[in-house]
Amino acid sequence: MKKLLLAGLLLTPSFIVGGCQTTSMNQVMETSQSQVAIRSIQTRAFDTKDKTKTLRTIIATLQDLGFVIDKADEDLGTVSGTKLDGYQLRLTVTVRPRGEKQLLVRANATYNVTAVEDPEPYNQFFAALEKAMFLTAHQVD
Repeated sequence: MKKLLLAGLLLTPSFIVGGCQTTSMNQVMETSQSQVAIRSIQTRAFDTKDKTKTLRTIIATLQDLGFVIDKADEDLGTVSGTKLDGYQLRLTVTVRPRGEKQLLVRANATYNVTAVEDPEPYNQFFAALEKAMFLTAHQVD
């Protein structure tokens, strides 16, 4: 009887903690648009192979837009920044090669803990990035 009671006491906290978690799967399932449509809003291709310069330009662009850079990793090709202006907007940008002549830039924004589906913040970011890079961003299919 004592073993059963002890086992119940040890397992109860794991059920309570597990029940409080918000999984990314739940967040994905709550989006109103298809993932393909959202990805097309978030992604642009640039005609350059210079990943380092692109990442540095992304950092400068985010700072110009009022973001504070939280993390930057050249090996992974990621930059994350947060904008605190009465709310918390977090933008994570990933850079990866696309073929031999292009880099794919994908921005992922969250407002507090909710994914941003509105195309306007992405359009503003990519417009500013185009100007900073002196390159045209191509829509990705």
